[in-house]
Amino acid sequence: MRDLSGKLRTAGLRTTKQRLALADLLFSGGNRHVTAEILHAEARTNGLAVSQATIYNTLNQFHEAGLLREVIVEQGRSYFDTNLSDHHHFYVENESRLIDIDNQDIAIGDLPQTPTGFEPVGVDVIIRLRHK
Repeated sequence: MRDLSGKLRTAGLRTTKQRLALADLLFSGGNRHVTAEILHAEARTNGLAVSQATIYNTLNQFHEAGLLREVIVEQGRSYFDTNLSDHHHFYVENESRLIDIDNQDIAIGDLPQTPTGFEPVGVDVIIRLRHK
């Protein structure tokens, strides 16, 4: 918990009991993709009394602080990724599951000319899959 407390402070977040408990759920199991609903269910299973609103707020705060990456797979459906390295995703539609794709496994060609005053800051590739 001490490492998590330091991680939150370094990101500019206060170390509340709820944030620490949610950070422990998020970051203690290696790289993973979670939705607010998944994290809320895990919190309840682990005896944490937190509201769905607290889960959403915490995930968004962690994202804004650079602790999580948001992956939007469709309108109204976001996953939060603990893997902050440059990588892409497979999205298994009929399982609602993300799978990491190593950055070197995707070749990005020439990008289109950006509008005046803008520069690209990243490219996210999501390859949608479905079982046959």
